Amino acid sequence: MKDIHKEPDFRHIGNRLLNWYSTNARDLPFRQTKDPYKIWICEIVFQQTRISQGLGHYNNFVARFPDVKTLAEAEEDEVILYWKGLGYYSRAINIHKAAQQIMTDYHGEFPHEYEEILKLKGIGKYTAAAVSSICFNGKMPAVDGNFYRVLSRLFADGFDISNSRAFNYFSELAHLILPENVGDFNQAMMDLGSEICKPKNPLCRECPLNEYCLAFSMNKVSEFPVKAKKTKAKDLELKYYFVHRDGKFLIQQRKDDFIWKKLFEFPPQISDALIPFIVGVKTVSHKLTHKNLSIEIYNVEVTSEETWTHFIAGNEYLITDVEASHEKSFPKPLETYIRNYEEAYRFL
Repeated sequence: MKDIHKEPDFRHIGNRLLNWYSTNARDLPFRQTKDPYKIWICEIVFQQTRISQGLGHYNNFVARFPDVKTLAEAEEDEVILYWKGLGYYSRAINIHKAAQQIMTDYHGEFPHEYEEILKLKGIGKYTAAAVSSICFNGKMPAVDGNFYRVLSRLFADGFDISNSRAFNYFSELAHLILPENVGDFNQAMMDLGSEICKPKNPLCRECPLNEYCLAFSMNKVSEFPVKAKKTKAKDLELKYYFVHRDGKFLIQQRKDDFIWKKLFEFPPQISDALIPFIVGVKTVSHKLTHKNLSIEIYNVEVTSEETWTHFIAGNEYLITDVEASHEKSFPKPLETYIRNYEEAYRFL
């Protein structure tokens, strides 16, 4: 493996990329602003979501919460509700807490420096670099999967991107080609990685950097980036009871110490008195990043008013109906179950 510290200056490559970006940049709404709040929100939204899928969610979110103050003063449940459909709900919880940090620690003004931005809840090195470079002329490369892919192919570099040192390694590699305008460079790398230097079937012939790309010249583009470690997803079994009567059903809010933080769910257990009212069970599968879920949902149709009243009195469950449930956020499998129940209940 080459010692990147002994390599010559490749800054002309970064400038070539900027020239390409000046005429090929995607026309995206958040590129019409230097507002650090909106840049921050868009970076968090699109970390786990394709732009084509997340753009509507982004627009709705910033329409309801147009600035840090509005977001900080909102109720957490409403923030989570407006995050609905984006998944990874801990991100919504974190941006809400970070907005409150900005109001408390920075007097409502978004911090300018990379190190200060990094102190905000839920903001990592990539997001801090993106916001500081785009909004405040910071000089840190916003290293993400696009950087790993482009740089490893450009230099035919076999450094394992699953290595814990990958971020620092590729940050140093990025500095070799870093031009003066780091904000546009970071966005150009995002566009290049998304549109040209794609994980599969890259458009190498159209790439503005192909004459410098070692992997391309050796016809080994498909061999990079190198990822040796693959995390095996763990199997997890969950059980829920959909306890309902006359169009109303019971829910509770999850804690923030496990998956689906702060989302609403059905009761995970019931008393023996409700067992006779179980009229069916549905098993659904659902995949999270590192977990394969198998979820059993028992349909508990309570026909006894006395049993219903007694069970409610002994627990802290919330009583809701389909219409009211739309104002709360549920894990996707439970949301689908409610939607199916709504369809069935209409014809009763």
